[in-house]
Amino acid sequence: MPITNSDFGQALDRIGQGKHVSLTTFRKSGRPVSTPVGSLVHDGTLYALTAPDTGKVKRIRNNPQITIAPCAMNGTVPPGAPTATGTARLLDETSTAQVQDLMERRFCMYRLVRLVDRVLHRERPLIAIAITG
Repeated sequence: MPITNSDFGQALDRIGQGKHVSLTTFRKSGRPVSTPVGSLVHDGTLYALTAPDTGKVKRIRNNPQITIAPCAMNGTVPPGAPTATGTARLLDETSTAQVQDLMERRFCMYRLVRLVDRVLHRERPLIAIAITG
């Protein structure tokens, strides 16, 4: 059941309770493309991290309108799950670093991945996506 933008904050409370959301972006043709992403809600905004060369980044640059729904890690959206429409924007390096810090505080697995990257002196370029109603 779609949720109006006036209800976006309430939708975030419900959708953002899990660790993953199905992020639907739109091709130039208007065809939707759904991708599961790890996410968190902070101060009324949903954040996700991704590699800067992914299709979703390209699609957001062309059309910032998105749809989100709660999902499992594999992208399966439960029947009857709430959905919300919003606007996505790509964040700069400083803001991306802040989102990485938030992710590290919330997710043990993310802390482990970042630790391994540091130990191996591996750079993992990421860009943060901020989603608002």
